[in-house]
Amino acid sequence: MSELLFVNACVRGERSRTLSLARHFLSAYTKNHPEVTITERNLMTERLEPQYPEVLAHRDELWNAGKLDDPSFDAAWQFAKADKIVIAAPFWDLSYPAILKIYLERISVTNITFGYDADGNSVGLSRADKLLLITTRGGNFSLPETEWMESGARHLKALCAMYGIPDFQLLCADGLDDIRNDKAAILARAMQEAEAMAARF
Repeated sequence: MSELLFVNACVRGERSRTLSLARHFLSAYTKNHPEVTITERNLMTERLEPQYPEVLAHRDELWNAGKLDDPSFDAAWQFAKADKIVIAAPFWDLSYPAILKIYLERISVTNITFGYDADGNSVGLSRADKLLLITTRGGNFSLPETEWMESGARHLKALCAMYGIPDFQLLCADGLDDIRNDKAAILARAMQEAEAMAARF
């Protein structure tokens, strides 16, 4: 059976516009793909520790001893074995919340999510063929004059290349805090787009 890993980095919980959009996508996805198991990883309840020196030293010790089956690497193995991945994270400070960065550091493990070939080239080891980032933004960072400022989606797209995930996709609702915009209409359009993406994801 196929597994979709849902990484929830919506720090405002059920009040989050991003989470509302993600839940809508996942509901539509379940209707289109009832055979797929969806596993949620909630970063707010899990609260992974940042890679402080002692945390990193312990991880390095385990890795050097070949103990990749230690629970410290569970998040990396879960990510590597998922068939599809959806990450929901609001747009914060031109990127995403720190809890997602901590998670990404935890799953970036040599010989689990990526590795190196005999010539020293990076090789992706993750099984997923698609990764979707779902986000909402207060401003409009999809315009040519502002898209260069957006670093979250670009960072995740680069990580997909490192992990060996060939298809990076983005679902976003822009301009939600611009008082000139109709927020309800923007979210409604994003919900429709979510339904369309769910059918083909």
